Amino acid sequence: MNAQKPSVSQKNQNALNQLALKAGLFYIFAQLLVRGITFLTTPILTRLLSKAQYSDVRLYESWLLIIGPVFSLNLYRSVERAKYENGKNFNEFVSCTQTLSYLSIGFCFLVCLIFKEPLKIFCDMNDLMFYMAFLYTFAHTAIMFLQRREKQMMRYKASTAVTALTVIPATLLSILLIWIGKETGHSDALVSLRVIGYYVPFVLAGTIIAIVLLVQGKKAVSRAHWKYALLFSLPLIPEAISIQIMNQADRIMVRHLIGKEEAAILALGTTVSYIIWILEDSVWNAWLPWLYEKISRKETADVEKPWTILMHGFGILSWFLVLLSPEIVAILGSSEYRDCIYLTAPMLTGTLFRFYSYSYTAVGNYHKKTGYVAASTVGTMLLNVILNYICIRSFGYRAAAYTTAFSYFVLLLVQSFMEYRLTGTLIIPIRKTVAVSLAYFVLCCASMLLFSCPALLRYGVLLAGALAAVRFLLPQCLGILKLLKK
Repeated sequence: MNAQKPSVSQKNQNALNQLALKAGLFYIFAQLLVRGITFLTTPILTRLLSKAQYSDVRLYESWLLIIGPVFSLNLYRSVERAKYENGKNFNEFVSCTQTLSYLSIGFCFLVCLIFKEPLKIFCDMNDLMFYMAFLYTFAHTAIMFLQRREKQMMRYKASTAVTALTVIPATLLSILLIWIGKETGHSDALVSLRVIGYYVPFVLAGTIIAIVLLVQGKKAVSRAHWKYALLFSLPLIPEAISIQIMNQADRIMVRHLIGKEEAAILALGTTVSYIIWILEDSVWNAWLPWLYEKISRKETADVEKPWTILMHGFGILSWFLVLLSPEIVAILGSSEYRDCIYLTAPMLTGTLFRFYSYSYTAVGNYHKKTGYVAASTVGTMLLNVILNYICIRSFGYRAAAYTTAFSYFVLLLVQSFMEYRLTGTLIIPIRKTVAVSLAYFVLCCASMLLFSCPALLRYGVLLAGALAAVRFLLPQCLGILKLLKK
């Protein structure tokens, strides 16, 4: 008897899986390589800059992350969903929508010029930082439009090339300028030299990309495209701001309530959590196009098993980083940052909770119910700010790490409720997500007790955990890869 031939739908599904696997793995590898360079420069920055200067650099980065979605109207968030309704005019949609973003950025710049002096004082910026913030926002917006377009088309070469040609030169140039400034006796100007060296390459690249996208789209203005992008993206502005406030508020509030040095320690803890975030964000951006295709084809039953493996995989990696945090902190910073090791468990698991929540947020975005997503995120952000204020004043700067982790856990619960309210079901059962989340939180926090024990004991626990993880996860991962390759 002849084997049954696969149907057309099975062939299409297999083709999608293979494309997603190939493109996703390439994207993850490239992003880890490129973005890891930024992380690896942290030990250099913490040694070239004083604690106060390092805090200033990280604070400036925080403000840029907050103002970007507001000034650009967050319109690049509409690109991923627009692919399913503007397939033939996708490039045109991107070029027209980016034009509207640039008009918004220009308008915001004119408004901020009127209130320049009070804004500079409030944000702790000088003139250079103030003007560079707008130039970078313009450039970053262009880069985001390109990356989201390429990602949704499952093409990652152009996006990765742009990232490499901006991040690597920017990182190297900024370190070179800081070193020259320090060697020539211009220590007071090191923060400004960092701003020039790091952000100018982005401005140049963003300008070129904006022109390329406009040429490819062959159109700059479309009321229909603008209306679609605004209806989708405007409700997500509060969500984007809220996420950034939750990411940055702890450092900003510690800086003002406690001091710059404590904020620097917290910033280094954020850098440790950035290790796992780089991988999580890369995997998610590779995963999202496949997830949207599965939802579009009503094949969501295929999602739970591989996502569960990802949840455990990142949970275990987070635990490993907690066990190694004394060594990681010693490498990233000097002995002055030693207290940072007691922040790693809550900060890493907070990042983990945020990653878990993506699976619920994506469903709301796919169905264009962005108002639901925004409302839940804004509410959680307000909770985070209130808890930060109360707990930092009552228990010190370390409390900020725990309040942020708790807030991300609440966000996870709220987003899952919103998905259920929207669709009547959950792709990923919330009971499973809660159980996995709490298990890794307890494991990571309990592991900090090992910091006072001999290092060999920690290494032994790490080795045992690694062997158990390989035994548990490897067969499942191989099964998923085998399925995707069929």
